[in-house]
Amino acid sequence: MAEYDVIILNGLVVTDTEMGDYDIAIKDEKIAKVVARGDLKDAKAKKMIDAEGGYVMPGGVDGHVHLQEPPLFGKGSSADNYETGSRSAVCGGTTCMVTFAPQKKSEDTLLDTLHATHEKAKNNCYIDYSFHLLVGNPSERALSEFKTLREEGITSLKIYMTYEALKLDDGQILDVLLEARKQKITTMVHAENGEVIDWMTKQLEKRKLFAPKYHGTSHAPIAENEATFRVIQLSEFMDSPILIVHVSTPEAAAHIKSAQDRGIPIYAETCPQYLFLTKTDLDKPGFEGAKCVCSPPPRESEADCDIIWDGLANGTFTILSSDHCPFRYNDNVNGKKTCINDEYPNGHFKYIPNGIAGIETRLSLALGANRLDLKKFVELTSANPARLYGLYPLKGAFVEGKSDADLNIWYPPNTMQEFSLMNEMLHHNVDYTPFEGRTLKQWPRYTLLRGKVVWDRENGGLLGEKGYGKFVKREASSLAKPRNHGEWEIYEDGSFGFS
Repeated sequence: MAEYDVIILNGLVVTDTEMGDYDIAIKDEKIAKVVARGDLKDAKAKKMIDAEGGYVMPGGVDGHVHLQEPPLFGKGSSADNYETGSRSAVCGGTTCMVTFAPQKKSEDTLLDTLHATHEKAKNNCYIDYSFHLLVGNPSERALSEFKTLREEGITSLKIYMTYEALKLDDGQILDVLLEARKQKITTMVHAENGEVIDWMTKQLEKRKLFAPKYHGTSHAPIAENEATFRVIQLSEFMDSPILIVHVSTPEAAAHIKSAQDRGIPIYAETCPQYLFLTKTDLDKPGFEGAKCVCSPPPRESEADCDIIWDGLANGTFTILSSDHCPFRYNDNVNGKKTCINDEYPNGHFKYIPNGIAGIETRLSLALGANRLDLKKFVELTSANPARLYGLYPLKGAFVEGKSDADLNIWYPPNTMQEFSLMNEMLHHNVDYTPFEGRTLKQWPRYTLLRGKVVWDRENGGLLGEKGYGKFVKREASSLAKPRNHGEWEIYEDGSFGFS
């Protein structure tokens, strides 16, 4: 009988395709065996864990995380670095993250940006990680580097349709989509119409309306809805797969579903802020609403949230990410209060740093809401992010001999004592959580990363170590694929298509 490193007994094992009473054996950082409950009763292991009927699920994969980024949108900079952000992640059950390496408009290369981001993360992470290149300047040189990115294990990038510091015009978007298609790179898109946002901002300023709640007004749904429809058209024209990130409106979700029904390779992401927050959270007394300022903003009502929940259940949304982009609240140098000054003693919505913390609370909020089938929960938070970003089955799965032994052991159903979420319970470098006071019904009891127990809620909490997390080279997406073979081409007769 083989001796294993870890054996997990008596769990209700849940993947995106199967749920059942299984035991799991781990050897050399990998899933070695997944067998019927009881089949490992005579096996030996250095460590035995009794799941006591709790859910055993693949570790969370968060594909949308901002850490230690330079200030690209005016004042304010990320509160979390790679150490504190990955620490927060592992304490909430996320075992792999993909963060952003942002290229400035003034730079014409992506590779320098990639190397600088590697230096920030190296030896600082509690969990495994990779990067998306954030393309601010798709210069001829930058586009030519897409091939090298693939060789470096980077198979995704992100572009913006808003923010002066990053916004690409439609021609630049087509340049990116064409080269990304050629190199089998998945393009993420922040879809908001920047001109609409700027126009609405000017209208509010004329009326001297500066409170945090007007951030939501300036980012009117039309800005997201129009940009979503437009980038779908550009993607279809180029037959280049895209992921539209942090979708917040029912209308944008409907555009995406329509494209998917036509067979267009359009994928979509949403985040907990569009499931649990509304414009009411932006309209708190004084400056408090700034705690929930993010882009796109929380929308009108719980009815809007319900439609986003429906999109998670029916497959409109491929993944559920955190969009962790944290800023401290009581900080007038780098945080939310940088917009308070003599001219705007109560702040100005336009200058509030955009983003909220959520990498630690993503999984527990979504699982505890009891609105998703358990297999669908694993699909959205682990398996599909791994597939979309070229990590599967290394991450997001329990495939014997192939999958890293990354997993969460949750409490048995309806046995965990409910508690109110308080910021002091969390492990980020932020002085608040936008989900403060919400009742949580689940939290990971144990988290393992490559076979090592890195979180034990009842016996020491965080057990993992900075530097154990490592960079993971990624393959091309196993989800995002063009419909047509060959390269996009324009022919002498004036037609265009795929050769």
